[in-house]
Amino acid sequence: MDLQLAGKKAIVTGGSRGIGNAIAWALAREGCDLGLVARHHDEVGGAARELHDAIGNRVVPLVADATDRDAVDQMVTAAIDLLGCVDILVNCAARPAGAGTSPPPLDEITDERFHEEMNTKVMGYLRCARAVAPHMRRAGWGRIISISGLAARRTGDTIASMRNVAVVAMTRNLAEELGPSGINVTAVHPSSPFTQRSPALVRGLAQREGITEDEATTRMLADNALHKVIHADDIAAVVTFLASPLSIAMNGDTIPTGGGVGQSIYY
Repeated sequence: MDLQLAGKKAIVTGGSRGIGNAIAWALAREGCDLGLVARHHDEVGGAARELHDAIGNRVVPLVADATDRDAVDQMVTAAIDLLGCVDILVNCAARPAGAGTSPPPLDEITDERFHEEMNTKVMGYLRCARAVAPHMRRAGWGRIISISGLAARRTGDTIASMRNVAVVAMTRNLAEELGPSGINVTAVHPSSPFTQRSPALVRGLAQREGITEDEATTRMLADNALHKVIHADDIAAVVTFLASPLSIAMNGDTIPTGGGVGQSIYY
C-alpha cells in the first residue's frame, strides 16, 4: 500500500529515542523529510545523522524544550526554514509513565511534580500544535498526532491518568477546530512497548520481585490480549498510517496500541 507520504515534511518531538525515534524511522522509510526534535543537541544530532545515513532522507536535528513557548516557536520556524513547510506533527516529547519509579500515593504528589508533568506533556503538545497550525491552515492540509497513553483508561498512576486524559480532550477539541482547514488531529494510546529503555526496566523488576527476566517481561510488557510484547515499531506503524492522506476518515479519534490491554469495552 502506498501511504502517499513521499515528500511530506514531518516534525517529531521526542524523536531521539524510544517511540519517537521509531516513528521518525517509519516516516523516513515512507519518504518523509524530518525535523527531529529533542532537548539535548548531542543526542538529537546523533540520532539525526544515523537516520540520514541509513535512509538518505533529509533529517534536520532541532533542539527545543517543549516547556518553553519561545523555544517551541523558534523550533517550528527553523523546521519550516530548513524543510520548506510542515505537513505532519508528531507530539512525543514527554517523560515516560513509570520511568523507573513507582507512582506516588496522594500524600506524596507534589505541586511541582504535577505542574512539571502537565506542562511537559499537555502544554508541551499544545504549544507545538499551536505553532504548526497556522502553517497547516495556509496549506489546507495537515496531520497532528499526539502520543498519549493507556493510563487514561485505568487507575494506578494519578498524574499519568490525568495528563493522558487531558491529551485526549485536547485532541478532540483541536480536531473540531482544525478539521475544516483540512487538518486531522488524532491521539495514540501506547501501553508499555519495548524500547531502548526496556531491558534495564525488566532487569530491575526481576531483581525487585525475585522472578526471571522472562517472567518480568511478560508481566511488564505482555499484559495484553495477545500475550505478546508490543514493540515501538508496532506503534510507529499505526502513527505512520495516521500521518498519511489515507487516514482522512480518522479525526478526533484515539487509537489504543497496547495489543488489547484491559477488559473494559469502549464504544
